[in-house]
Amino acid sequence: MKKKVAFVCVHNSCRSQIAEALAKKYGSDVLEVYSAGTALKPQINQDAVRLMKELHQIDMEETQSSKLMTDIPAVEQVVTMGCNVTCPTLPYVYEMEDWGLDDPTGQPDEVFIETIQTIEQKVKYLIEQVKQAQR
Repeated sequence: MKKKVAFVCVHNSCRSQIAEALAKKYGSDVLEVYSAGTALKPQINQDAVRLMKELHQIDMEETQSSKLMTDIPAVEQVVTMGCNVTCPTLPYVYEMEDWGLDDPTGQPDEVFIETIQTIEQKVKYLIEQVKQAQR
């Protein structure tokens, strides 16, 4: 059975969207993945969209959109991106983890690429943890 995981940041427009895309790319066999925010932006961060296309050939605008926490189903694990906000209390039991990532919005491409690489490493580690727990 797949583990349901939600990646959460304030606007669900950048880091959490990148995490959702990479978790789907690498862990779709063991994870059911969502991303959400506590507020919404009208679109996914365009620098993130462009660089994810370049680096991973993933068009996040084709498969993803900004969602609120209340728009996704109940999950077993919530991973916050480091948004320094209190996520709404969800009405079910779940594991919680914070990745402490700075928002690269407005920064040069190098900062975005570094953030994407960090998220990729963390996503791969999370997938490995889930696989080990399922053995």
